[in-house]
Amino acid sequence: MRRAEPGVPETADPQGPETADPRRPGRVRRAGGPGELAFYPWLLIVYPPISDLAAGHVRPALPAALGVVTFAALYVLCIRLSFRDRRRAATVALAGLLLVAFLLLAGFAHNWFYLAPLMTIACGVVLRGRSVYLLLTALTLALVVVMWRAGASWSSISLATWGTATGGLVVSIVLKLFSLIDELQETREELARVAVAEERLRFSRDLHDLLGHTLSVMVVKAEAVRRLAPRDGEAAARQAADIEAVGREALTEVRAAVTGYRGRGLAAELASARTALADADIAATVTVTDDRPAPEADALLGWAVREGVTNVVRHSAARTCVITLEGTMLEIRDDGRGRGGRPPGNGLRGLTERVVALGGTLETRDRDGFLLRVTLP
Repeated sequence: MRRAEPGVPETADPQGPETADPRRPGRVRRAGGPGELAFYPWLLIVYPPISDLAAGHVRPALPAALGVVTFAALYVLCIRLSFRDRRRAATVALAGLLLVAFLLLAGFAHNWFYLAPLMTIACGVVLRGRSVYLLLTALTLALVVVMWRAGASWSSISLATWGTATGGLVVSIVLKLFSLIDELQETREELARVAVAEERLRFSRDLHDLLGHTLSVMVVKAEAVRRLAPRDGEAAARQAADIEAVGREALTEVRAAVTGYRGRGLAAELASARTALADADIAATVTVTDDRPAPEADALLGWAVREGVTNVVRHSAARTCVITLEGTMLEIRDDGRGRGGRPPGNGLRGLTERVVALGGTLETRDRDGFLLRVTLP
């Protein structure tokens, strides 16, 4: 059975119980495929040799009886070991089964040839890959020789060899088919888990970028209201109105993020950056070339502007900030105190992941202020 993930309760598998897959060590096969119990009823094929023994048609009877019992026991052992993923032991048991089978076929012939299909069914369960097809071919040819030397008619030989070859071949193909179905199902489940994890990461990253910038702007404006309230009520009221507008915009953006928000674009972010820097009393110089990036690059550069300006407003205590955009190369530089040796936060890590995913590079420098440079192909 699959092990439940930590913190997640184990639930019933809608596909039903699982069993060890005899074709792939360490793997399991769902109960939709044939299980161990499906191969035991084939032991009824041993009835004709037992009937010969009971009727007294076989001499010496004791070795023949011991041979039948040993054959049946080895067959059961092959099936049991294979479905418990004990590959080496199952192969040894199969070798013993083949030896006993051919001793019985060569010694007693006639009704004992019914044991041959049971022998190849065990081969189909135990072996995998090309080895099973090579062995089935060799066993079929060997059976033809044994039956011909025993004086069997060609019609009997053709029927016996057909049943022998197809028995093992059908079992091998069916088990391989169910193994592939199980592997495809596991792959589909894994892809679904990865997709969910990626979407959670994307959403948390987007939400951080959205709220981190917006809340920084609101804090700056609230500080401006506190400074202006004692001496200029009208200006303070305007700043308070801006806080309300920013809050409403943040609400809209969060709602958009829930439905797959990917960014407002470069032009909107540059305009927002100018406003945020001005409200923080940071002189902004923005230089933008006429080249318009592709839509995907435009959205990513907009995120970079948002994250860079958020860091300037929140951490730098800078007096000036220079934003330069040349084609798909964005540079944000300030004259503040830098990050003071602090490691990159979630915003910069998320931005780095976005840039690398698009084939670009992100550089930061924490000397004489803070520098953020994003270069996209």
